[in-house]
Amino acid sequence: MQAGHTAHPADCSCPRTADLDGDGFAASSRRVFLRGAGALGAGVTAAGLLGAGPAFAATDGGSTGGHGGSSDPYGQTSMTPALHGTWRPDPENPRFTFVVMPDTQYMFDQDRIHPVPMEASFRYVLDPAARKGGTDENIVFLAHLGDVTNNGLAEEFAAATKVFDMLDHAGASYSVLAGNHDVRNDDQRGDTPYLDTFSPKRAAKTPSYHSSSPDGYNTCHILRAGGRKWMVLALDWRLSDNGFAWANAVIAANPTLPVIVTTHEIVGSYDDGTAGLSDYGQQMWDRLIKDNDQIFLALNGHYWPPGSTTMKNSAGHDVHLHITNYQDRYYGGAGMIRSYRFDLERGTIDVSTFSPWIRELAGKDELNPLAAQEIELTSPVDYFSMAIDFDQRFSGFAPVPPRTARPARRMLVPGTLAYWRFDSGAADGSDVAPGTSVQDQAGNGNDLVLQQVPGTPAHALTWTTDHHPDQPGHGSLVFAGQGGPVSGAYFQTVDRAPINRETFQHGYTVEAFFKVPQDWDSGRNGWSSMLSRAGSASLAGKNGPTATAEEPILALSLSSSIELQWNAYPLNQTGATTAWSHLLQQEVWWHVAVVNDGRVSKLYVNGCEEGRNPSTPAIGLTALDLPFLLGGYQWAGAVSQVFHGSVGDVRIVNRPLRLDQFMNA
Repeated sequence: MQAGHTAHPADCSCPRTADLDGDGFAASSRRVFLRGAGALGAGVTAAGLLGAGPAFAATDGGSTGGHGGSSDPYGQTSMTPALHGTWRPDPENPRFTFVVMPDTQYMFDQDRIHPVPMEASFRYVLDPAARKGGTDENIVFLAHLGDVTNNGLAEEFAAATKVFDMLDHAGASYSVLAGNHDVRNDDQRGDTPYLDTFSPKRAAKTPSYHSSSPDGYNTCHILRAGGRKWMVLALDWRLSDNGFAWANAVIAANPTLPVIVTTHEIVGSYDDGTAGLSDYGQQMWDRLIKDNDQIFLALNGHYWPPGSTTMKNSAGHDVHLHITNYQDRYYGGAGMIRSYRFDLERGTIDVSTFSPWIRELAGKDELNPLAAQEIELTSPVDYFSMAIDFDQRFSGFAPVPPRTARPARRMLVPGTLAYWRFDSGAADGSDVAPGTSVQDQAGNGNDLVLQQVPGTPAHALTWTTDHHPDQPGHGSLVFAGQGGPVSGAYFQTVDRAPINRETFQHGYTVEAFFKVPQDWDSGRNGWSSMLSRAGSASLAGKNGPTATAEEPILALSLSSSIELQWNAYPLNQTGATTAWSHLLQQEVWWHVAVVNDGRVSKLYVNGCEEGRNPSTPAIGLTALDLPFLLGGYQWAGAVSQVFHGSVGDVRIVNRPLRLDQFMNA
């Protein structure tokens, strides 16, 4: 490690009492830690492991165990698993899981062969039934971080390969790299049992395989997940100059792909759970990671306990570096795996660590007290989340092109009564001039005309090119209105607009884009409307002598807490029907839609249903042949509040629309 580093010792610190052919591997490198599994089943020899017989002891359908027919789950040497289902991840789902398996060397340690925990982990990855509806429902890749075996012996790899056959038979995407217990020296070492087992020819059978380095010890995988392509580099123990050159070249040849680096050693952990570069890790950082902005996540085993750090690369962007290794824990790690659950919509990677094998034992009521502590690890270094704005993080090499403006005619779905957009006004930031009108793009004569509260100061309403990224028109209005006392400018439909008398008896869809500024004030700006209808409930004969009788017959408003409220008086009710949203953030563009199917009204925010009481029957909308107000709100027939914020495209349709017909679709 670097000077002053106090990480725990590397796994290579195991005692080595004898040297095999001068390769630095021990003939007897570890205590017999497996209860009842200190030797293979009767008749299984090293020759058998090399191909003359079964790779490990058979079991009775996986129910009785392989060590002398014992039913002891800790004595089983193989489950001879039968899988159900197929490897079929959803490549477009914005939520997917990347699974990591660290050092498994103590399962493949000379005659101490015990693959059951690894088999259970692979079964978890491959078989949806094994996950039982858990959160890892879209597993797209499994990465082994090296030290598959303890001594790099052919007989150890002969046992391990049988377990990895599970992945091959299912057609899974996975990578396996060499750790220091699997090989020696750098990646120019020539043939080894590791390379005989995990050759480029074998890797090429996986659906994600892209290429291998000339020596065969480094592999590149490219997979599709979350609607985009990702690169996984599985890098060998101690890259040579040629290895670094290959890794840099394969990244350069795929300049738009985000890259996950997996290798055996980069960082080691400190006592507080943070991590720091080892001496070799510093080489990895300097020669590969630092100047390749595409690399955002680097994972390694080798050291323990787990830890993590975040470093800034040459572009000033975060690179997350994690060590994950559990060989020092009960049962040599018990086949522990770590799940990296990507959620591109939330901008989060949720990380969890657990042993599928111990979970299976728990389901059979076969846990001992030590195993019970290992079902799932929940310390801050094993169970945590990382917030990543993926679009922003990847913008330097794969910028998301802004959505182009869509012509108004494309937004005129059947039943469009009015469509207003604000992308053809004056220069950005200029005032909306007195006498300005906004044409109804639907051509129905529902045009808007400017209104202003007397005494309103200058710059009360301005044009801007700012807009929601999914808004058809690339422009909006900035309202600087307020109440108490009321001031501001707003628009309203012309006196003879057909929409003024529309009652929407067969349903409707009302949509708008909007943004609340940072200087929103609950006292001055609360309960202002983006869209409302003139005329009070009392004037329409609604609500009787109540406190709300003077409110408008329709209002799409923001509360003082910046919650959306749809408050409207249907034809079939004397009272109002309402629907609410959650609290909305400021300085964020939102899309709102209120949809009524002729009976039920629902409120959607960014295409997500949010109505709190959508089941109340609500047929049509009360009309008094008075104007719609854009940015204005009346109380007792007089404007008492003007909107404070930005409003983009607004569309009103006389029927319910599907989500895929919304303006933001």
